[in-house]
Amino acid sequence: MNLDFSEEQKQLRDTVRAYLSDHAPMERARTVLESGTGIDRELWTVAGEMGWLGVTIPEAYGGCGFGSLELAVVAEELGRAISPVPVSSSIYLACEAILRGGSEEQQERYLPKLASGELIGTFALAEAGGVTAPATMQATLRDGRLYGTKVNVPDGLIADFATFVARDESGEVCVGIVDFDQPAVSRHALPVFDRTKPAATVEFSGASVDLMKPAAGGEDFVADLLDHGVLFTAFEQLGGAQACLEMARDYSLERFAFGRPIGSYQAMKHRMADMFVKTEIARSNCYYGAWAVSSAKEEMPIAACVARISASDAFEFCAQENLHVHGGVGCTWEYDCHLYLRRAKALEQSFGRSGGWKERLASRLLY
Repeated sequence: MNLDFSEEQKQLRDTVRAYLSDHAPMERARTVLESGTGIDRELWTVAGEMGWLGVTIPEAYGGCGFGSLELAVVAEELGRAISPVPVSSSIYLACEAILRGGSEEQQERYLPKLASGELIGTFALAEAGGVTAPATMQATLRDGRLYGTKVNVPDGLIADFATFVARDESGEVCVGIVDFDQPAVSRHALPVFDRTKPAATVEFSGASVDLMKPAAGGEDFVADLLDHGVLFTAFEQLGGAQACLEMARDYSLERFAFGRPIGSYQAMKHRMADMFVKTEIARSNCYYGAWAVSSAKEEMPIAACVARISASDAFEFCAQENLHVHGGVGCTWEYDCHLYLRRAKALEQSFGRSGGWKERLASRLLY
């Protein structure tokens, strides 16, 4: 078992990091946060041109034809720079759903445009009234048309289409693709803590759809897709946690109090030691998940849960502690601490809070 990335994958990581570092990611995030646009269109176009969006898409459909490990590398760097681009909704979820369950015609229609960034996809699952599960799905498919309301749809206002989950007339869980550019679809923005990660409520009143026919049943397909999404989101959280640790370290070495760097005081050392431990625990679990998705898919259900839980914990903890290390200025708009805290909260809420994943982990370990 090799739980490290290859030299080629590390070179990809360095390339992505260098580009994001050279092109002022914090200024990009601030611009999107203040404007409320929800996306940096220029960076999104560059991501498509440089192949970041098409990492796992076969070359026949305009992608790079790489694997999940390369996507994990890209995800970590995007999280490190809190890049305001909808990679999670469009690539981890919508693209992966079409790769796994789409027909050849659907793949030919959507995958090249997803790889280039011409189209943005999302995943519509959650519904009002508590936790949404396939067994309690209220959205229905009647006469080939979709009826119902989906809430907290990630990037729902900027997406061009969604892969959705509903129940057909026989009560079976079905999945498909619905284009947003039709009169039977209405979208409304939701208030969010991090406006670089927007969400929407989407109402369907007889929208035309294109059904997918995954080999696995609908419920199993959705469960596997969510595991895939949370794993790569965990890599984004890992990158964010690492960035917070480095920000805290750098500030503690340049900020002086009583003639000494504040990093020389034991209380600061304890804080950053705790940040380091949580980040490394998350890294171990994320790497385990990357190994599972590429080499041992039967372990993926467990690996996804532990990666999700530990990465959520690490990112939120490190974002909070980074703010505390900065002291009073850490709460101000001028410093970048709040950008990471916003992203940590947003990603912790996506896919459901950690408590639900702990319950899922316990049930999977038992059964």
